[in-house]
Amino acid sequence: MQHGPLLLQLVAILATARACGLLLRYLGQPPVIGEMAAGLVLGPIVFGAWQPGIHAALFPPESLDGLASLAELGLVLFMFVVGLELRAPQGVRAQLRSAGLVGVASVLVPMALGFAVSPWLHPYAPEGVGFWPFALFMAAAMSITAFPILARILKERAMTHTALGRLSLSGAAIADMLAWLMLALVVALVGEGEGHAGFLRASVGLAVLAGVVFGVLRPLFARLLRLHAADGVPSLMVLAALLVGAFSCAAATEWLGVHAVFGAFLFGACLPRDDRLLGSLVERGEPLAIVVLMPIFFALAGLGTTPDAFVGAGLGAMLLILVVAVVGKVVGGAVGARLSGLGWRDSLAVGALMNARALMELIVMKVGLDAGIIGPDIFTMLLVMAILTTVLTGPLLTLFLGRKTAAGPGLRPPARAAAAADGRAD
Repeated sequence: MQHGPLLLQLVAILATARACGLLLRYLGQPPVIGEMAAGLVLGPIVFGAWQPGIHAALFPPESLDGLASLAELGLVLFMFVVGLELRAPQGVRAQLRSAGLVGVASVLVPMALGFAVSPWLHPYAPEGVGFWPFALFMAAAMSITAFPILARILKERAMTHTALGRLSLSGAAIADMLAWLMLALVVALVGEGEGHAGFLRASVGLAVLAGVVFGVLRPLFARLLRLHAADGVPSLMVLAALLVGAFSCAAATEWLGVHAVFGAFLFGACLPRDDRLLGSLVERGEPLAIVVLMPIFFALAGLGTTPDAFVGAGLGAMLLILVVAVVGKVVGGAVGARLSGLGWRDSLAVGALMNARALMELIVMKVGLDAGIIGPDIFTMLLVMAILTTVLTGPLLTLFLGRKTAAGPGLRPPARAAAAADGRAD
């Protein structure tokens, strides 16, 4: 791979991502939605159809390995921070039952609908992929909620500390843990063609790794941070140790036949819940991971799409995925919130918040594509679904609650949180 094409690719990717992000911010949407859409713009559906010769010269298949490696690095760093950021929202113990109802219902309902439509979608799966692994993956893909973007939406609307906001955050945290666990098991089941032996190896390996991470690494790194980063700002040596831990766990899950993102997420989740540490890591890692590496991931996602997904019955399949995704999350979240005691308007608002998927759905899609469970057609459909469901979250929230609670995009988080939210609101 020559440096010339790579540098030109980076220029095109970063410029397009920033432009689309600014456009979506102007329209009152999180900039990350624009950056996700930039992947579609750079892919064969838009740029490839408009200027096929230039597109083929700029993104020849043999030049994409370097971009793929950079995207993988960005994904691992991002999931490490997501694991570090995931915590029980304030007051979750007092409403554990209610949060559990919202979390479980907002997973089970879309999962059930994902199973129900899988017979119609299975013909789009790669040849040789059995129905049940595919159906399990689609169920998991439908059940994902983007916890960080949900937190940003609540912050912008001054709802973070309301009963509805705390319940939504708590329910989303539980829902994501359940969905990621199921996704890990699905990938382990496929296991590079090893069948049940591969599933058993991956499942036992994940359990052992989780035991090591939380039983050994957690107290070890807690002591390290307490002694050498008491102010929440790790030195370069401590930062290197954290990255070694994240990369080691990512390599371990990849060796087990499960995607590297699970190991990075697991290591981040074992670290102390310290806002100062989180802010320091975001401040140091954001320029590289968020500004450079994640747009590369979006671009590769767009390059992996295909216009064939919208041809003939494919358009109907994509609409089916979109309807099932929206209905499953809104109804599931609303039912859980209603059972926990909220009124119907507030319950539907919780369901609308659960419907935000954004970047987390892209990561799920990438895991499924790498594992060979889905092909370009379903990948394209899920990418469109991830963008549209996240765009719909704000309008649905306003519809269910009314404009009196919608502070709008002008209300911004505090400086540090805003910097994180603008880049990592997925």
